[in-house]
Amino acid sequence: MKAVLTGHTHGLGEALAATLRARGIPVLGLARGRSPQPDDDGFTQVALDLADAAVLARWLAGDALSRFVAAADRVLLINNAGTLGPVAPAGRQGATAIAQAVALNVAAPLALTDALVATAAHASERRIVHISSGAAHTPYAGWSIYCATKAALDQHARAAALDAPAGTRIVSLAPGVIDTAMQAQIRATPLADFPNRARFEALQRDGALLSPADCARRLVDYLLSERFGAEPVADLRTALP
Repeated sequence: MKAVLTGHTHGLGEALAATLRARGIPVLGLARGRSPQPDDDGFTQVALDLADAAVLARWLAGDALSRFVAAADRVLLINNAGTLGPVAPAGRQGATAIAQAVALNVAAPLALTDALVATAAHASERRIVHISSGAAHTPYAGWSIYCATKAALDQHARAAALDAPAGTRIVSLAPGVIDTAMQAQIRATPLADFPNRARFEALQRDGALLSPADCARRLVDYLLSERFGAEPVADLRTALP
């Protein structure tokens, strides 16, 4: 078994990389930067700007992905990389920021899913998880781009599950509210841009945020369980007993 993981350098992605490696699953990490963890037989990093569609397309046209998954009988893809911004009402978001968010949050996961299914066609099983959010179905003022991109992942998983080849399972998964840099970014957002800020300040104050390590452990448990793929859209807080 091998795993391809995006956004592995911090937050939940960093915890997922550590959890997978602790369970003996080699990881190919794709992110704009690099983790201080050195590459070895169980960990390979590629510095790749997933928000640049042309850069990602060139990388996928090469053989790095096929070489990584070539000997694997089971392959995992965790589309974890994403961005919260631009956080602002329509009219103050900016075309460039919108395009970059859609590229990173939507186009990259969809392209990687397509490539993984094709490249790992030899494997007996392919499991794909998009890291989604409750914002996919609950609208928040100031988060129209984030909400829209996460909803796109949910709908992609629903549709892809209908025509996925045998041995492919796909789930768009809301992991819960995690104590990461994104939460700090939310709490630092001006109220004029994000009126719901007080709710997230209360989550931190009340100790209601999940640690990345605990979330990663539960997520990998679910990803490897027989329950994975039973529904194409799931919430990690209720996905396991």
